[in-house]
Amino acid sequence: MTRLLAHTGVRPPVHALTGHDATGIPSHVVARPSVHTLIGHDVAGIPSHAVARPPVRLLTGLPGHDVTGVLAHGLGSRHDLPIPLFYAFAGAFAALFVSFLGLALLWADSRFRGGTAGRPVRLPEGARIRWTLRVIGLAGAVFTAAWMLLGPDDPARNPAAHLVYVILWTGLIPASLLFGPVWRLLNPLRTLHLLLGGRDKGPAPFGYRPAAIGLTAFAWMELVSPAPASTTTLAAFLTLYGAAHLAAAFRYGTRWFDRADAFEVYSALIGRLSPLGRRDDGRLVLRNPLDGLDALRPAPGLVAAVCVLLGTTGYDGFSDSPWWVELLQTGPLGRTVTGTLGLLAAIGLVAALYRACTAAAGLIGRTGRVRAGAGAVPVPSGGAVGTSGEDRTSRDDRTSGEDRASGEARATGGRGAARLFAHSLVPVAVGYLIAHYFSLLVIEGQRAVVLSLGLDRTVDPDVVGPGTIASIQVLAIVAGHVLGVVAAHDRSVRLFTPEKAVAGQIPLLILMVCYTIGGLILLFAA
Repeated sequence: MTRLLAHTGVRPPVHALTGHDATGIPSHVVARPSVHTLIGHDVAGIPSHAVARPPVRLLTGLPGHDVTGVLAHGLGSRHDLPIPLFYAFAGAFAALFVSFLGLALLWADSRFRGGTAGRPVRLPEGARIRWTLRVIGLAGAVFTAAWMLLGPDDPARNPAAHLVYVILWTGLIPASLLFGPVWRLLNPLRTLHLLLGGRDKGPAPFGYRPAAIGLTAFAWMELVSPAPASTTTLAAFLTLYGAAHLAAAFRYGTRWFDRADAFEVYSALIGRLSPLGRRDDGRLVLRNPLDGLDALRPAPGLVAAVCVLLGTTGYDGFSDSPWWVELLQTGPLGRTVTGTLGLLAAIGLVAALYRACTAAAGLIGRTGRVRAGAGAVPVPSGGAVGTSGEDRTSRDDRTSGEDRASGEARATGGRGAARLFAHSLVPVAVGYLIAHYFSLLVIEGQRAVVLSLGLDRTVDPDVVGPGTIASIQVLAIVAGHVLGVVAAHDRSVRLFTPEKAVAGQIPLLILMVCYTIGGLILLFAA
């Protein structure tokens, strides 16, 4: 990610969180003097999920360090990696192509059962557990809001930015991977809606489109806005966000949050890869994470939401490139406008590439009939993974027009193909998120606790070594793409006749290769 910058003048080369060469994001001027990070490395800020950030004061700031940029978490530089560039690419391509060939030869029939899969498991649940989690989520929101409104507008002493960008945004990744879409029960907006008498009015309109807009807005605040760590910026964004979603929930019912709340959708998409989920019958089960992924049903805006996650992390990576840094510093449109256009272009590029490849797959598959037995709705109807029956996506969605697959051969062409294969992008996005945020969470997460509780202790920047971080980054990206290939293959053999199933996957394999190349280039070049 990019660095939040200080209001200084000269800016020499800086080092990434792990202490290796990287470039940061420019401030309002072209140069700035060298600075030190809170963790004692020569850096212009901690890596964050941002891409282009205006100057702001450092979110952390321990005594004796002259710093102002924060919350940056780049993918790392080639010096981080324990293997040469050639071997990283060779290994990634070998994994993709071997997976593709192995699946083509050995995986002739669909094996995922979506919402019907899983072995029942008994874990503590019920109204008492649900309300305990709701109270925790509401208390966390009140705690954060108190710091925003009553605390100093100084990120070195106010943990609000860390609570939002580190604890909430990055903490949801491991929490959702382990337990499913946990934000559904922790979401303070859903709890307030319930306490204020909100009701369920059936499936809400618009699909995932509001969530895609919300994810883009959050990414813009974190990566492009002039002062992302300012309590004023955070309070203004979260107040407007909360008011808008509460108003919509009272208009459309409690299920508005299922697909419209950016943080719920973010947690739910990641939670699709959790081994803990719910079957269609409401039973809590342990299952193959790919069965949970297969249960994700096509809906308007799903492709956009996943492409936003991929595009924002991609923007973060190339924003460290010298040519982009120079453009932000010297461009005629100014840093904020240029950063905004760059962020939107990155999202658009990811979406355009996906649309083109799925359209090609649809055209190939459309030349023959859909495999017999695929059914008019050729995807599982499993509800979303959840930790409580009342929070599951209702089975009523099955009759919702926005969720029906296009049906038979039409479902495999054009927009139908893009929706039907959208689930294969989820593990790719999760892989990028892990690569971006792992070191940020384990290092800056310590600082969030120290600032929040007022502890008199320092942060240990060496809790995870550079080699471990680099290995996790590469493995997360490669594993995400391999899982994407597996998910796409299983869907292809379900939709297409045998003679078309493998051919229909070739455009999707090309898509995964392109995303892998892009991800590794960003990883090595950051």
